[in-house]
Amino acid sequence: MAAAARGGRQVRPATPFRAVVFDLDGTLVDSESRSDAAWRRVFGARGMAPDDTLIRSFVGRRGKDVLALLAEGVPGHDPAVLMAEASARFHDPGLPPLAAMPGAVTLVRELGALGLPLGLVTSAGRRYAERTLTQLGLRPAFAVVVAAEDVAVGKPDPEGYAQACRVLGVGAAACVAFEDAPAGVAAVKAAGMYCVAVATTHEPDDLAAADQILADLTAVAWPLSR
Repeated sequence: MAAAARGGRQVRPATPFRAVVFDLDGTLVDSESRSDAAWRRVFGARGMAPDDTLIRSFVGRRGKDVLALLAEGVPGHDPAVLMAEASARFHDPGLPPLAAMPGAVTLVRELGALGLPLGLVTSAGRRYAERTLTQLGLRPAFAVVVAAEDVAVGKPDPEGYAQACRVLGVGAAACVAFEDAPAGVAAVKAAGMYCVAVATTHEPDDLAAADQILADLTAVAWPLSR
């Protein structure tokens, strides 16, 4: 198979990995800045200073898991009400726009062109995940999408990634996953997969459990080596 050029580099099919799995928010799409802004509006509407640590702990987790974090972190407020308001404010005008992360569209398309089966594991709901992939023009590239409602336990539990490997028909040791959040990195490693973290929403020190840490997907050099 001919090599594909990207940014002056060569992307070749030879690789120890036989499948690639991506996280969505913060990895393929820049949505975390919008989510952060929405949560700040939720706190501000109640006259409370935004809790940066608490807001960052939401990254990479399913909505139902965020409810538990809210119950502990914001006592005296109904977590379901806070979550509903944040979900509504996510669509407020004036918030940062949803856009593809640097290098995301190019990398996904090139890996797909190499014949690698691709999967997506997200803590977001299926409707949002499908709509976002479609907006990015990437939905046809993914053989499997594992969304929040497809698992009994969310990240950092490995269930979603293990499910993606099974559907793709590739053993975990032969799969690489790209993640941006500590909860996601923990899920990938617990599933027995190789993890490449992109420091798009967290500092590299927060992602130290990953096998590789890159600034973003433009820094991916394929084929990856262990």
